[in-house]
Amino acid sequence: MRPGFHAGTVIKDFGAVASVEGHAPIPAEATFSIVFDASDPGKPGSLNRTIESAARFINMHVEVGVAREAIRLAVVVHGQAAFDLTNAATYAAKHDGAANANLAAITALSQHDVQFILCGQSAAALGIKRDQLAPGVRMALSAMTAHALLQQQGYTLNPF
Repeated sequence: MRPGFHAGTVIKDFGAVASVEGHAPIPAEATFSIVFDASDPGKPGSLNRTIESAARFINMHVEVGVAREAIRLAVVVHGQAAFDLTNAATYAAKHDGAANANLAAITALSQHDVQFILCGQSAAALGIKRDQLAPGVRMALSAMTAHALLQQQGYTLNPF
């Protein structure tokens, strides 16, 4: 863990946060419906940065008093990052036997209602089949479709 950061209280094993003195207050009635977009894969055997960011988002906001129920998150994945959402065997076959460090984070975040959505067009281009996905991952027609539908449900895109 980086100096000055500590484990979160919700997703304890992922998404370490730093306490920020004097930050602008978050209104008590604030709600967050955020979609994270990932196309860059994590390094083989390492956690994808975008998945880590989703955990950090929950941890840091709950730490400052936002109700967990006021946070809805989705992670839309496309391109080469698609393999980060695959099961252990598929990931290992793609990455010279490396373990998929994303599986535990996907499980932990899914238990907190974070949606994981894979672009079906990327999956088709990369030869990834539905039965090769990690538990809890859904397949969309495309990442564009997933983003459009989430936007209609009030989600905004996190640019990080």
